[in-house]
Amino acid sequence: LAASTHERPFPLSWPLGAFERGWRASADSIPRRLSDADFWGMVTTMSEPGGFFRSDNLVSNEVTFQHVIPELQQTLGTGGVYLGVGPDQNFTYIVALRPRIAFIVDIRRGNLLQHLMYKALLEMSSDRADFLSRLFSRPRPASATINASVTALFAAYDSVAADTAMYRSTLEAIRRRLVDEHRFTLAAEDMPGIEYILLSFFDAGPALTYSFGRGMGGYGMRGMPSYGELMVQRDAEGVERGYLASEENFQYLRQMERDNLIVPIVGDFGGDKALRAVGDYLRRHQATASAIYTSNVEQYLFGGDDAWRRYYDNVATIPLDERSTFVRAVFNYGYRDPGMPRGPRSVTMLSSVRALIAAVGGGSVASYWDVVQQSRAPA
Repeated sequence: LAASTHERPFPLSWPLGAFERGWRASADSIPRRLSDADFWGMVTTMSEPGGFFRSDNLVSNEVTFQHVIPELQQTLGTGGVYLGVGPDQNFTYIVALRPRIAFIVDIRRGNLLQHLMYKALLEMSSDRADFLSRLFSRPRPASATINASVTALFAAYDSVAADTAMYRSTLEAIRRRLVDEHRFTLAAEDMPGIEYILLSFFDAGPALTYSFGRGMGGYGMRGMPSYGELMVQRDAEGVERGYLASEENFQYLRQMERDNLIVPIVGDFGGDKALRAVGDYLRRHQATASAIYTSNVEQYLFGGDDAWRRYYDNVATIPLDERSTFVRAVFNYGYRDPGMPRGPRSVTMLSSVRALIAAVGGGSVASYWDVVQQSRAPA
């Protein structure tokens, strides 16, 4: 079932590409939009079996992730290809960089389900306040106007109680959107997984944190920034860059989802399929990766066998150019954001993808600290 054509409220920066059938690409540029069949074919064909992570990771715990955006915009411009990992912090990078297509690769199938949930909610919501109403299962307050600041929006929802009937109707609307309208073939356990994620937002609302949910144990006692706190963060120059910071940002993201251009994939960074499949896709479209957001996955890859070597081997198969940039979160770096004293110690850093791959090949990388030393924080 091909997705219908939508009028764009804001112009996109890339040229119109050839339409795909069965997601076999021609030599033309990346399509302006993907059909539902093409999108789901990419999700299922590029994905690997799901793996383990110690937490549900429904919300980021990186308070400085916006700080690098001015430098990324200056270095990369718009119209590239974005690769990322994890939940919705990717949306803020996407609205800042305006890529032609974005791939979110995560070892957890739960992350895929969370992005499908976001996809349905974003597509169905007319504006930011409508989206938050559905996400939190809370009736829209009168003060949540279309022109409200992001701070005012979250302040408005802080005082609204969750509504069980609204939660149930929203969950059913998500199912209809994904299964009946898009015709995505979900596994038997997928809707229960989406139900768990939506229920988490229902229970905690704007106060939901990284440490909420299953499998955290004592780790959940650590102070973490909430979803609401993360949404009102700013970049290093004091500018609000979040995907809910403005109606323009939200509408751009909503259109990307409606055009099926944010593709979530289940994949191990050190695996043998997902990242290489993304690289194959880019080669067929003569495209290159611009930003590769890794969070702190590399830190975990260095903690075991040679997974980090396999990861960098995988990245080396992705088409790159001299501007391609790693975006990584470095924890326990002796840094604490003064505006978020209860958050974890982290800093968001950048490095050249090509330079790091060359360093790995040349034998000068043997530890995660070597990677950190090749990275830089924004000036």
